[in-house]
Amino acid sequence: MTEDIFAAPGRFWRGNLHTHSTNSDGVLSPEEVCRRYKAEGYDFIALTDHFVGLWNYPITDTKPFRDNQFTTILGAELHSGALENGELWHILAVGLPEDFAPSNSPHFFPVEGAETGAEIAQRARDAGAFVAIAHPEWSGLTTADARAITAAHAVEVYNHGCAIGCDRPHGFYTLDQLLSEGRRLTLCATDDAHFHEPDHFGGWVMVKAEENTPQALLEALKAGHHYSTQGPEFRGVHWEDRHVVVETSAVASVIVQGQGSAAVAEHGESMTRTRIALDRLHRSPWMRVSVIDRAGRRAWLNPVYRSDGPGSPV
Repeated sequence: MTEDIFAAPGRFWRGNLHTHSTNSDGVLSPEEVCRRYKAEGYDFIALTDHFVGLWNYPITDTKPFRDNQFTTILGAELHSGALENGELWHILAVGLPEDFAPSNSPHFFPVEGAETGAEIAQRARDAGAFVAIAHPEWSGLTTADARAITAAHAVEVYNHGCAIGCDRPHGFYTLDQLLSEGRRLTLCATDDAHFHEPDHFGGWVMVKAEENTPQALLEALKAGHHYSTQGPEFRGVHWEDRHVVVETSAVASVIVQGQGSAAVAEHGESMTRTRIALDRLHRSPWMRVSVIDRAGRRAWLNPVYRSDGPGSPV
């Protein structure tokens, strides 16, 4: 089974991986963005301005806004090449070096001779970044588009800005298609906040690490030691031979999803420890868990895989 993040050393740190400032198309300064996230109880943020020539390819320097309670990870939203629908790629890269070389992306539509999305994603991963396929539903990604980004660590499955701005927040179809093709990916929820509408504090990651430092957080993200949420908390997950036991804050539904139509759900009131039989998922090579609280807020675990050896769910 995939490593149990709840048994790993350290604690969970709350962070947002996708945000914009006045260094691209956001309306708040980098300092004010960081101040607001810290004030709202976040432990870290990645400020990911649009990496295009229109704003001189910014990798926003947020190091001055770190202190002993709050940290930042440098990053950007990368753009290069064309999707099948002719629009520009959007790729989230958290943990970029400040000297990451610009792409040939002068504005928000593809230009001849630019890197492909796959190429700039690979370059970001090679430079040390945690790479995620951003807002697939908003972008109109096809599975063929997503399949091309072999450097991705994760798929952005919930984007709060896309939920607020156009009701296209999800990436679960993209994630599940890639999982069913054998890709090993995690998932992340983000804000993609620009602060020109209520697009902030709606989706985040909880990262298990020993320290709230950029390097420790990045290593944990790449290892899959995180879950994603709109509010509910995961407190433990125990995979048994034919069951899973999910420990959470109070929720109304616990759902296990697998390949194709495979899924099973348990519903109730103020559920905090839920045991679910996995018989309906016995043929699925992967499984993931979602929970929903009484207010309709969701949280999502990263997938687990049957082929991980002893202790795998069967």
